[in-house]
Amino acid sequence: MPTRDFATSSPSGGRVAGAYVQPLLELAVERGVGLAALAVAAGLPEDALSPMPESLAAADYVRLLDAGAELARHPHFGLHVGERVKLGTYSVYGLILLSCRDLGQAFAQTLRYESLAHDLGRSELGVQDGTAHYQWHSHFPHASRHLAESVFAGVRVFGNWLAGTPLPAAPVSFTHGAPADVSEHHRLFGPDVEFGASTNCARFDAALLALPVPNADVGLYPVLQQHAEQLLQKKLRVQGEAGIVALVRASIASHLAQDSASLTRIAQDANLSPRTLQRKLSDANTSFQQLLDQTRQALAQGYLLRPDLSLADIAFLLGYQDQSAFNHAFREWTGGSPGSYRERRGQPGAV
Repeated sequence: MPTRDFATSSPSGGRVAGAYVQPLLELAVERGVGLAALAVAAGLPEDALSPMPESLAAADYVRLLDAGAELARHPHFGLHVGERVKLGTYSVYGLILLSCRDLGQAFAQTLRYESLAHDLGRSELGVQDGTAHYQWHSHFPHASRHLAESVFAGVRVFGNWLAGTPLPAAPVSFTHGAPADVSEHHRLFGPDVEFGASTNCARFDAALLALPVPNADVGLYPVLQQHAEQLLQKKLRVQGEAGIVALVRASIASHLAQDSASLTRIAQDANLSPRTLQRKLSDANTSFQQLLDQTRQALAQGYLLRPDLSLADIAFLLGYQDQSAFNHAFREWTGGSPGSYRERRGQPGAV
């Protein structure tokens, strides 16, 4: 199955915790889909899901949803993935919800700590005229309906679990179009399900926010909240480091052909001083020179697959003064010459 190129507004380095992926894998296996086949269909290495890694890239998770639905021939794959969520699915964030005094506090913690489980989207809650509006803004607006449906099914099931009783049916709106069969949507959410709406949203009586969480261990809340806050700050730091690395790579690539990919110029693009940029890259366990070499190598290997580019052309595009400097650098990267790399991949030996 071809992989889809998802446009995304997710944070750089967006991830999904392994525990959050588990319901998807369980459903796929139950429907006769092997983990190796699922991984390959989603464009991942055959052994990517066994054993389950600590986390996956958010875009990989979205592809897994589509691959699972297709391989299992299951039109309601997303809904049924969401139905399988449990306390452990949300990791530390789930434990915090269990220590909340009421549903209102649980929603507040969701807004703050949702990203500890996944970077698939952002929750928002508002109250107007006695009606609560829960909206979920996907970071993958071009993903299939399985993503939003899995999230809302998970919220519904986990909400029932927290409340200790089935919550009243609530109107739900989805931005995607209506599938051919909506019976499962009505079973989960009730009779009022809208498709093709402007937002992914659920509306319910705001009085439900005061509904207590039975047997909540509120005494644990401060400890769990402190732990979650530490994890969140660490995650944000890591994402910030990934963001500066991605920014520098992109800036280097845009300046190479003009032979202007200098530390000073790249720092200007990042609105930082050269010294500050070097410090930030050091914090991310890399350096400007390492990123310059890595970017040049990645671009070179792509250019060498294009028969319309000579080695002299490629050297110029990579910001080298002459072809011999490019040849020397390529040997240091790969142990071979650009010409032999091109020949091994069946491209004409343009020089």
